[in-house]
Amino acid sequence: MSTLAPLRLLREPSNASEGNQSNATLGAGGGWCQGLDIPHELFLALGLVSLVENLLVVAAILKNRNLHSPTYYFICCLAVSDMLVSISNLAEMLFMLLLEHGVLVMRPSIVRHMDSVIDMLICSSVVSSLSFLGVIAVDRYITIFYALRYHSIMTLQRAVVTMASVWLASTVSSTVLITYYRSNTILLCLIGFFLFMLVLMLVLYIHMFTLARHHLHSISSQQKPPTAHRGGSLKGAVTLTILLGVFFICWGPFFFHLILIVTCPTNPFCTCFFSYFNLFLILIICNSVIDPLIYAFRSQELRRTLREVVTCSW
Repeated sequence: MSTLAPLRLLREPSNASEGNQSNATLGAGGGWCQGLDIPHELFLALGLVSLVENLLVVAAILKNRNLHSPTYYFICCLAVSDMLVSISNLAEMLFMLLLEHGVLVMRPSIVRHMDSVIDMLICSSVVSSLSFLGVIAVDRYITIFYALRYHSIMTLQRAVVTMASVWLASTVSSTVLITYYRSNTILLCLIGFFLFMLVLMLVLYIHMFTLARHHLHSISSQQKPPTAHRGGSLKGAVTLTILLGVFFICWGPFFFHLILIVTCPTNPFCTCFFSYFNLFLILIICNSVIDPLIYAFRSQELRRTLREVVTCSW
């Protein structure tokens, strides 16, 4: 299959495929190294579900003036990023299939340009999606710890600057990644960015949960029995687990894949792990499907607007 150049490197480093595939298969357990044969229909189905979900989120936020606030603008940007994640991966898959079956015939120079455009879209959507997950965590943190000053801290102007900065940084970083995709330094920067976002979300959400638990404890200490405290703590713990668990499960395998590319590209175990790259892409697309359920659909106001959008009550 004629895979795109930078993504070919991410799937399996060139120095791992030069005489090591047979050793990997023998050394790490034959069938386990064959990876998973994920049908193209699954990519298509998940991509379409993600597209519809996130389109509804964007339409609802644009329709309802009550949702025209920095918080929902960030959620809207996350929805756009998630749409790009799904669309870009679908575009890459369809482009490769058309080339492979001879349906699409192009000159090599045009194919290379198309490769670069699709790769840039994929990288930009991944970086922007991760960035807005972090921005939403910071916005929630400000909402809780600086509630009285929130509107003076997170003004509309600052929100616009933040969103523009994320999109600009995503575009620039994706361009650099596509240009220097053979450099381990670039991959290390991408890995470092993921770890930074993971630690940022972990620290902020745990701090928010700790504060909420402290407030519930103060309230329940004046009540007997303190059932509200136990129920609230359990609900907060479940929410925190879902937020961080989904983030780690959906993004972790892809970035662990990048870590192995940098640290052990020729190791038999690592070479076998590379064969599961399509599974890691599926998990990222699944994250695009789950994000609206976590960040958007839990809002009663947004759900009401969604019903109006679906029923065309404009």
